[in-house]
Amino acid sequence: MAGVNAIGDLLAWFGWYVVPFIIILSLIVGVHELGHYLVGRWCGVKIDAFSLGFGPELFARVDARGTRWRVGALPLGGYVKFHGDANAASAGSDPSVDRSLTLAGQPLRNRAAIVLAGPVANFVLAFVIFTGMFMAFGRVEHMARIGRIEAGSPAAAAGFQAGDVIKSINGNPIDSFEALQESTLMSTGLPMSFVVDRQGHDVDLTATPRITVVDQGVFGKRRMGHLGLASSADRNDAKVERCGLITCAAWGAAQEWFIVKATGTYIAGIFAGRESTDQMSGLIGAAQMAGEMAKISFWELFSLAGWFSVSVGLMNLLPVPLLDGGHLAFYAFEALLGRPLSERAQEIGLRIGIALVALLVVFTTSHDILRLVTNGN
Repeated sequence: MAGVNAIGDLLAWFGWYVVPFIIILSLIVGVHELGHYLVGRWCGVKIDAFSLGFGPELFARVDARGTRWRVGALPLGGYVKFHGDANAASAGSDPSVDRSLTLAGQPLRNRAAIVLAGPVANFVLAFVIFTGMFMAFGRVEHMARIGRIEAGSPAAAAGFQAGDVIKSINGNPIDSFEALQESTLMSTGLPMSFVVDRQGHDVDLTATPRITVVDQGVFGKRRMGHLGLASSADRNDAKVERCGLITCAAWGAAQEWFIVKATGTYIAGIFAGRESTDQMSGLIGAAQMAGEMAKISFWELFSLAGWFSVSVGLMNLLPVPLLDGGHLAFYAFEALLGRPLSERAQEIGLRIGIALVALLVVFTTSHDILRLVTNGN
């Protein structure tokens, strides 16, 4: 009986965590590679293979243009193999093929456009997801009115009072409590200048969010900025906003830009010593997040796919050889020098890139495992 229960638990774990993660990862990777494929085709490059997953081939078909569309047994990535490439990373080329049909044989602007198309496709996917979510459900906004101040908090020390309405932060207008929360996240450990409306009069206040560790269950413990402010509980201070296509698209773009800014702020905070690498997650952590969102609803999982898609787009723009950003860095040197970098230099760069990516995978995976073993403690 214990064996049956163990099998049942394993199947439930697989269904709640592995399957949702594979679904959203395949969507994100597929769209990323489709970006490379479509712009490559538009530029006249022949595509030998389009693969979702690596390893042994589960099934495949070859289309009329000679592209082999395949699914690999290891669903943790994918690639587009351009004609003449020595490998799936588009490193090196076969000198015996027609260069006009290869990526390497394209003008610099075409090569840059083909490489850039992958990350751009991820940003487009996230934009479509966020816009669609806003069109379907709208968004809930709370007026930037303070309902309660936590005793002993930075907000209490700064002189905030219940009933204050926040008008601006660091000179930027604030129109909702959610905007306040976003600004706090972006200012962890940094002073924030407020203008609040207090009974019809503007009052200037300054507060510095305190870095606190917040237990987010399976998502681990996160370091976050904490002011100690709570929104108003008055129903009249909350509303569900609906939007048309243009407004929803603007909200979707703003959501995407917030993720980009938050990521940049986090990375800058690591180098400045304000943030910790403990918040970084790898594939195991991502699978946990996907499983927890799937348990809530399909729509929450769909929204998470938008966040992941932006993250994948940003990661691929890092100037690390092996990633798209590394190829773009090589092209930038080529534009400056008037000639490509030597094959030896590119080979050394590729090896460094492989080592850096491998180290990142090992670090994030070991951290995910440690968080599971210690239950986030």
